[in-house]
Amino acid sequence: MSEQSHEVRFATVHGHRRAYVQVGSGPALLLLHGLGCDHTTWSPVIEALAEHHTVIAPDLLGHGQSDKPRADYTLGGYANGMRDLLTVLGIEQATVVGHSFGGGVAMQFAYQYPERTERLALVASGGLGPEVSPIIRAITTPGFHQAIGLLTLPGLRHLGTTGLRLLAATGVKHIRDLDEVATIYDSLKDPAARTAMRHVVRGVVDWQGQVVTMADRAYLTDAMPMAVIWGRDDMVLPVQHAHQAATLAPTARVEVMADAGHFPHKDHPQRFARILTDFIRTTEPASYSRARWRRLLEQGAAGTLAPVPAATPA
Repeated sequence: MSEQSHEVRFATVHGHRRAYVQVGSGPALLLLHGLGCDHTTWSPVIEALAEHHTVIAPDLLGHGQSDKPRADYTLGGYANGMRDLLTVLGIEQATVVGHSFGGGVAMQFAYQYPERTERLALVASGGLGPEVSPIIRAITTPGFHQAIGLLTLPGLRHLGTTGLRLLAATGVKHIRDLDEVATIYDSLKDPAARTAMRHVVRGVVDWQGQVVTMADRAYLTDAMPMAVIWGRDDMVLPVQHAHQAATLAPTARVEVMADAGHFPHKDHPQRFARILTDFIRTTEPASYSRARWRRLLEQGAAGTLAPVPAATPA
């Protein structure tokens, strides 16, 4: 599956320009990228998914070609922004797919706006356990902004990105994601992007790891089809989090992709697109019921959930 570029469109919401691509027709599929990335992380799978869906892949505020203002970079703020973007585009409901930090935004969107969420798919998602790469934790430390400012000066940045891409090209599975890291590193030459990233990370991570979790609200997924897709060799967010998701939400479909890292949709786009398309094809979109939602909230999580067997690699 070849990677393609797509026409970038723009919509102004609350005075801030939002970049996005929109491809295909059919039921809406909202793709949310991770920290420091942009819509192009989905490029290898957009065409396949657009065969049967209207694919919307935005650059989150503070990322890519979207504006990078002094603004609300919390999960709730991002969920609000996605609701408003979909409204501007005339889309009432969507299956929401989130990768890494985008998975946290997807979960928050589904929690805040269940009536607009047909399904939820989490790809190597944040919010499913405390562990996170030390590099992500480092963003919260004093001096990060200044240090990255020095490391992204033209000569050092070129040397660093070239080195990361050469390492990724060696084929060693534990460093396969360094090519994507190089792209993120290069984007941090923009001071506004660095500031936005710092605000994003401080809202969800501290020196001990992730502080935002879906554990206390996972029972609400009983009202919504959910899939969890992970790379077995993920070095950013450990694959154990996929098994934790299976424990928290026993009705979720969990797929662990063999020979894949933190970006399974880029490592094996055809396999990823098949898994996601099959999940959508074999599930009915959630039908929001205020009464059912109220009952779930009143009952809360019913006792201790028993662990489930580890997922079989796809």
